[in-house]
Amino acid sequence: MHAQDLHAHLIGRQGSRRTLNTPALIVDAAALERNIAAMTGFALKHGIALRPHAKTHKSVEIAKRQIAAGALGVCCAKLGEAEALADGGVDNLLITSPVVGAAAVERLVALAAWVPGLMAACDHPDAVDALAATGARLSLLVDIDPGIHRTGVAGPNEALALARKIADAPNLDFAGVQFYCGGQQHIEAFADRRAAIEERTRYLRGIVDLLTANDLAPRIISGGGTGTHVIDAELGLFTELQVGSYVFMDRQYAECDLTGDGLAGFETALMVDARVISANHAFLSTVDAGFKAFATEAGAPPVLAGAPAGSVYHFMGDEQGCVVPPSGSAPPRLGDIVTFAAPHCDPTVNLYDAYHVVSGDTLTAIWPIEGRGRSA
Repeated sequence: MHAQDLHAHLIGRQGSRRTLNTPALIVDAAALERNIAAMTGFALKHGIALRPHAKTHKSVEIAKRQIAAGALGVCCAKLGEAEALADGGVDNLLITSPVVGAAAVERLVALAAWVPGLMAACDHPDAVDALAATGARLSLLVDIDPGIHRTGVAGPNEALALARKIADAPNLDFAGVQFYCGGQQHIEAFADRRAAIEERTRYLRGIVDLLTANDLAPRIISGGGTGTHVIDAELGLFTELQVGSYVFMDRQYAECDLTGDGLAGFETALMVDARVISANHAFLSTVDAGFKAFATEAGAPPVLAGAPAGSVYHFMGDEQGCVVPPSGSAPPRLGDIVTFAAPHCDPTVNLYDAYHVVSGDTLTAIWPIEGRGRSA
């Protein structure tokens, strides 16, 4: 059954969070709003636009809240995510991954025909030719490889050639460049992260200068992320930030000094509630959340509540995990709820079909995750 069918009757009932079927993806509404407000205020203070990355939440409701707070639009990692958000009434979308193949190009053209402000990233001349051949009006950003060799043009000359090719196509608009340093976002020490981003920004600035010298000055320079937003804003090259995880936070970002002063900056707003389903040993309890409840590439989820301080979680298969308390402490009892943070929020969200929005221990809303699984 879907979350709405299982839990709609619990909305507004005091303490209803504790009676949810588990595992359940939880959003603390107040923390979410504070995170959105904090990043909006930061951007306003530094005179930079926000284009938050919806790959984090994949949600029409959250995208609309970000835009209502001041974001100029949102990013989508994939065409399917953009379609899902557009169906929900979200405009000003930037698709950050290359759109390649006849079927995908056809979908992009159809989407651009009715979604105001749609843009896409591009990194290959053949892809530009395919888009130009459609005759459709499209705005494109040249995606620049920041050094991880995933997507993006390989160097300055390639960036210039692609920008010129886009600008020369009668139906295409060269809108600017995209530069996302994903490899630097989770460098834990602020000074080390800053040094890495300063070096990459010098590289990007050289490309921007080259484009400008050739009458192709980018009006949009889009990139950055939650891990580097403070540094990116101070360096002053980006016109907009593609921050994403700040809305929820996860263990990876919680372990980083995001601001250089040791302050958290943002709160943990995304959690997973699990229930103890087996408690037959003095040294651990088993909960109903395993590999299918958390993204696994970033390690184990931290225990936030429902178990003694210092308890740790271990995966025990697809459906279960265990909570091990510190020596001398008793594990949670049968039926107890244990709350976890996500190790990595984006792929954890992709495992669920809805958010259970709470205020304290009361379920206040259920929001569908419209972009879940839209990887094509």
